[in-house]
Order: sequence, then C-alpha cells, then structure tokens
Amino acid sequence: MKIAIASDHIGYPLKEHIKEYLAPRGYEFIDVGTNSEERCNYPEFGKKAADLVAAGTCEFGILICGTGVGISLAANKVHGIRAVVCSEPYTARLCRQHNNANMIAFGARVIGSATAEMIVDEFFAAEFEGGRHQKRIDMIAAIENGEEL
Repeated sequence: MKIAIASDHIGYPLKEHIKEYLAPRGYEFIDVGTNSEERCNYPEFGKKAADLVAAGTCEFGILICGTGVGISLAANKVHGIRAVVCSEPYTARLCRQHNNANMIAFGARVIGSATAEMIVDEFFAAEFEGGRHQKRIDMIAAIENGEEL
C-alpha cells in the first residue's frame, strides 16, 4: 500500500515517527514535505498529498499539522478527497467504515506518538462497509460536484 504523507513544521517530527512506525509493516510512502521544522504553510503540503490520493498514485494519505484541522481543510478542497481529523482510534475506524475516508489528519499539538500509531493502525485495518453508507458518500460527491441533493 502506498501512502501520501505530509506535514507542516509543527507536524514534521510526528510525521517522521509515523513513517518509521509504518515502514517495517510494509507501507510505502510518498513524502511531499515539509522536510524540516522551519516555518512553512500547511495548505501547500496538504494539497500535494491530496493530489496524489485523488490521482490514484497513493491509496490513502496521512496529514499532520498542529491540530490536524488546517491541513485537512486544504486537502478537502481537492476533488474526491475525504480527509477526517482523528484524535482517537475509534473515529479513525469509523471514518473508513462509514465515510470511506481516504485521508486522515491529526494534530501534533493534540496527540502523542502512541495515539498516532493507534489511529493509523485502526484506519488502515478498517474497510468501507458500503450498503447504507454508500448513499451518503454519493450525496457528499453530489455536493462536491455542485449537484442538487
């Protein structure tokens, strides 16, 4: 599985930790930055990662900034992206099962590395359930496409 991963300067250390945690488990990454703790702007990196997921180059994405909110907002502006901020594992599992999320985001100022590990484990272990949830995903896509519900 190939994952797009991105962070801003605040999320950089946690991004590096997550890569080290997941690499031995067989995950591949395309790291679109940032590559230091030098101040930068999260929308640039959120968009780069989201573009890779939207294009199908990567199956999923992981986004990290101070809270996870800003970088997820940027990613969600890319057509076809469903990025969800997760601060605990339960949301990570359900956002895959019910919302078919293709990117997760979390905040380096909100959670620690052990919680981040649990979040990514739950996210990647879960599968979209389809069924009654598909109608809602279709409705979200209609909104994204400017269609009436």
